[in-house]
Amino acid sequence: MSSPRKMSPGTDQPPAPEPADPAGLTHSPDLAAPSAPAAPTPPPAPDALPGVHPVDEARPLGRILLFGVQHVLVMAATPISAIFLMSAALRLDAGLTVNLLSAAFVLSGVGSLVQSLGPWRFGPRLPFVMLPGGAPLILFIAIAEQHGLPTAAGAVLLTALFTFAALPLFSRLLAFFPALVIGTMIVIVGVNLVKVGAVLVTGRPGEPGFADPVNLGLGMATIGFTVVFYLLFTGVVRQLAVMLGLLAGTALAAALGHIGLDRATEGGLIGLPELMPFGSPQFNLLAALPLMLYSLASMAEATGQTVINAEAVGKEIDRRTAVPRTIRGDALTSLFGGFFGLPLMVTSGENIGIVRVTGVRSRYVTAAAGVVLIAIGFLAPVTRAISVIPAAVIGGTAMVVFAVITVLGVQMLGRSDLDRHTNTFVCAVALALGLLPILIPGVYAGFPPNARILLESGVAVGAFTAVVLNILFHHIRPRIAARPASVRPEGDR
Repeated sequence: MSSPRKMSPGTDQPPAPEPADPAGLTHSPDLAAPSAPAAPTPPPAPDALPGVHPVDEARPLGRILLFGVQHVLVMAATPISAIFLMSAALRLDAGLTVNLLSAAFVLSGVGSLVQSLGPWRFGPRLPFVMLPGGAPLILFIAIAEQHGLPTAAGAVLLTALFTFAALPLFSRLLAFFPALVIGTMIVIVGVNLVKVGAVLVTGRPGEPGFADPVNLGLGMATIGFTVVFYLLFTGVVRQLAVMLGLLAGTALAAALGHIGLDRATEGGLIGLPELMPFGSPQFNLLAALPLMLYSLASMAEATGQTVINAEAVGKEIDRRTAVPRTIRGDALTSLFGGFFGLPLMVTSGENIGIVRVTGVRSRYVTAAAGVVLIAIGFLAPVTRAISVIPAAVIGGTAMVVFAVITVLGVQMLGRSDLDRHTNTFVCAVALALGLLPILIPGVYAGFPPNARILLESGVAVGAFTAVVLNILFHHIRPRIAARPASVRPEGDR
């Protein structure tokens, strides 16, 4: 473990300190410990104010905007691909697609501001961004196909309200999410995200153009450019290696004639999201049930995202207050998003990799990214220009950033006492079941649609398995084993 006072090479900030128990719990099977002892305070960056944690640093505006743009460039593919997938699956017209894309950028920006700045009781005041996509998007599409778009929008609103209602109960269950559970979940999240990035480079098996050599070359070249920038430069330039690698990959694609600029010049200047684009939402509890059940897994994922984010930036948090603030931010943003026709909005692990690679921990950087996202949502030409970056280039960048998240999960597992055979067993079973639908797509194709949607979420399956096994082995089993000793007569003791 690096000393918290040793500066990371090529950065102007020290590495994040690594608390002994990032989940905020002891390894006692029955009791949640109070917040972990404060880690040694890292020395401030040269331009930091005395006593100000790097997370709360207000850096020069130009630098904050530059780092914010880097976050946006890496994450922009997610709202674009999510809306295009939704449009293709539900056969939406071009005008509605553009409207939803504008809304996705605006709400991603609003959510990022909420999570980063933390107004009132919403947002943990950590460098977070929010995005649509993933399992909530698939659930939204499934509900829309079966019950119609107004019902799908109503399901998002019902789920957001359900999240608010279920949060007090969930907060009391945080004792069942120690570092072992969260680390396992983060590894599954990271592997799943790496696969998402890889598919952007290779395409999907069986589809035309799968593993096209040019796309593979662009993806690998983008990774190579990122490595070169990180190797050769120091300071701010090194911190921008991810963005510079993406821009270099885009320039290479342009030189090879793989960028079409026609879409960037079409249409008007301003794009305004439309309120209730599918008409008035319709509320159907039965139709919304799969999404509401998934929200419980989403709360567990938000727990892991909050803990790993705090650890990445080296900030001690009280999980009992920080995690509910993250979940409230998710629910509030999703509530607004539902009125604009969007699926559930969730905190994203993508930016955590950026934070760890660059060493820039200020939450004002992701707040700046939120402002940029809102601007993109209103400026139609900018949205179209970002959309012309080849998927292979974005995928190459995403693979590097997402792999960092996997490493963070492995680091957390390394502090979860895996020398104990029970912990190793819990982790192994959760990884096996959680990675199964990720590594073998379609494994649950024979199951009913609602069950399949939940089972095919490796994060949900892995988190549920880890939590249940942790309760069985670390809570129930010790109590059962201790009971005979406590009830034996005095003469038998």
